[in-house]
Amino acid sequence: MTQKDKLLYLIKYLQNEDPHCSSIDIPDSEADRFDLYRSLVNIRPAGEAEDEYLKTEDDYLKELSNAKRIVDIKDLKPVCKNIYLWQGDITRLRCGAIVNAANSGMTGCYQPCHNCIDNCIHTFAGTRLRYKCAQLMREQGHEEPTGGAKLTPAYNLPCDNVIHTVGPIVLEGLSNEHCELLESSYRSCLELASANGIGSIAFCCISTGVFGFPQQEAARIAVRTVKEFQKQHDIEVIFNVFKDEDLRIYRELLRTDKAS
Repeated sequence: MTQKDKLLYLIKYLQNEDPHCSSIDIPDSEADRFDLYRSLVNIRPAGEAEDEYLKTEDDYLKELSNAKRIVDIKDLKPVCKNIYLWQGDITRLRCGAIVNAANSGMTGCYQPCHNCIDNCIHTFAGTRLRYKCAQLMREQGHEEPTGGAKLTPAYNLPCDNVIHTVGPIVLEGLSNEHCELLESSYRSCLELASANGIGSIAFCCISTGVFGFPQQEAARIAVRTVKEFQKQHDIEVIFNVFKDEDLRIYRELLRTDKAS
């Protein structure tokens, strides 16, 4: 099957699963079809899928990933020992693990085509990621606490694993507790990576943006926590940023070592 054929098959399969979606007209353009596919994936409850669907999804998403140009950590230049700074789409990174800024339910963003990192990671990993996260939560018996982390395979992402962490939400002013919880998120991810023999990890800007944590202080905590951990553990870290402002902040912190 061509990519167009695979996408059409995936859409029809997902529509047939949900009677509420079966009557949605499939658009003509490839871009609009992908948005429909992504929306159907986003709203799909955690659950198993038929082998043919999973194989087609794997083939489609891996080809899509290759078309986006994968960025390998081996091709990046460190800004200091074992630390890299890279601006771009974290789903393009090939490394040991990427970090997902998850919610306490840990099963991804259910808002169709939402541009948060949680949505992007689950979209491009495929439906098995949500199902795996749901299994972990079922076994745990409760939601993931703020500052905690969980490890899953990456499925169709170019990285090997995804580490999901729940960062603090800052609604009315930054407190010491918020700072301690954010530090815990970074430390939990690093400890989980180290315990599982993962040699490299890419961090997004946990808890910033819509979650309200001030960018400057969040970056300071991130850099300080990583550098402290690296004193005792051999692990490479990528600070992945998307916004220009975050890039400027991390450049300044890593250049002048103001994170201590």
